[in-house]
Amino acid sequence: MIIKRFVNREEELKSIRERLERKGFELIIIYGRRRIGKTRLILEAVKSLEHVYYLAVEGDNLKHFKRQASKVVPELKYSEEDWEAYFHFLRDKVVIIDEFQNLIKENPKIISIFQRIVDEILVNTNTKLVLLGSSVSIIGDKVLSYKSPLYGRRTASLKLGPLRFIHLREFFPKASPRELVEIFGLTDGIPFYIEKVKIPFWNWLEKELSRKDTFLLDEMDFLMKYEFTEISTYKKILEAIAHGKNTMKEIKDYLKMRHSDITPYIANLIEVGLVRKEIPITESPRSKKGRYYITDNFTRFWFRYIFPNLSGIEEGVFDIGLIKKDYDTYLGHIYERIAREFMVDLAKKNALPVKPQKIGKWWHKGEEIDLVLINESEKKAMLAEVKWKDLSERDVYRIVSGLEKKADIIPLEGYEIFYCVIGRKIKDKGEVSKETLVYDLKDIDSRSKEMQKR
Repeated sequence: MIIKRFVNREEELKSIRERLERKGFELIIIYGRRRIGKTRLILEAVKSLEHVYYLAVEGDNLKHFKRQASKVVPELKYSEEDWEAYFHFLRDKVVIIDEFQNLIKENPKIISIFQRIVDEILVNTNTKLVLLGSSVSIIGDKVLSYKSPLYGRRTASLKLGPLRFIHLREFFPKASPRELVEIFGLTDGIPFYIEKVKIPFWNWLEKELSRKDTFLLDEMDFLMKYEFTEISTYKKILEAIAHGKNTMKEIKDYLKMRHSDITPYIANLIEVGLVRKEIPITESPRSKKGRYYITDNFTRFWFRYIFPNLSGIEEGVFDIGLIKKDYDTYLGHIYERIAREFMVDLAKKNALPVKPQKIGKWWHKGEEIDLVLINESEKKAMLAEVKWKDLSERDVYRIVSGLEKKADIIPLEGYEIFYCVIGRKIKDKGEVSKETLVYDLKDIDSRSKEMQKR
């Protein structure tokens, strides 16, 4: 599949190009998980500019960089093998070093070396130095943190995130709305995975899982080894969360490990962005009622369906029906995220009776609300229930009645309360009440098509 343009990357492109075209020195840091599209983004930004692009490897980077840079600046090949010497020849050039964490692993002193290069060689030039990194933990700690020698030298940093659900329509214009949700459940908004998929989705997935060289087998190990040296315990924790073990106690019991032994692993998973912690929206940030969720859909899919079935997939006997049978249950959580994105879009268009200052989940004992939008200044809130199932008009009334009962429990005394129901398909979406909004997947897909026309 060939994607003719960057979907939802126009703002990033514009920002980077403006910095590349202005006078003066720029040190730009672009980072984010592998497969997110960092390399493609920067190469698109510099395609009309003379530039040096170097992909750092695990060793001999001085030699390899010299060979690559000499293709653009031939006189550099006469330089001694020394970073400072190289950048004397590269002043006023655009220089991109991809997978910068590999330079750090090879030589931990490289950060101090680059600080000296910036301060003594580049600072008063028109050089544009762009560093890309796929190890979120290394880039965050060694490059962006206040203790880094490069702290204060960077002129811009960009953490590149996934595309949103509404942009999948641009990749798969002929897919049904339901099929887009099914695809999103595997790929998230990660371009590398999106471009792997073909429709019909289930036909593609069955063929992909029957391939001896399928990327699905070892992709997660490949990604995790960028962040961790020992990955077995991390994988067990992610497997537990993928199967609905969301509290520290549930994870501890699943792994049969002590709380104190698990805590540092959870903290590291949060730091690198594989796991996020949520607390009830009305609770203090220090609340102990936290739940843990896998951040991206691909990781969640892999640990729910691939990891437990690696042997069957490798032997070519895995039955795709095992995924199909469970997939609607799995998509319930995925659809909540899609609904949240949709509600944020409506809020930005002032299409909701509440202009939210906070959006999140709420739970207390046995009660739970999928989405709560709160405006503390105006004392307004909206309670939303998200259902990945087809609903009748009677179902909608029943759900709203349940939300009204929960409104008596949630600590929002004195607030004007509104309600919302978001289903997969809702028959007879009549007006339930003036305080209630009703949407389904067709409404969300209409928003996707609207974005596609722009």
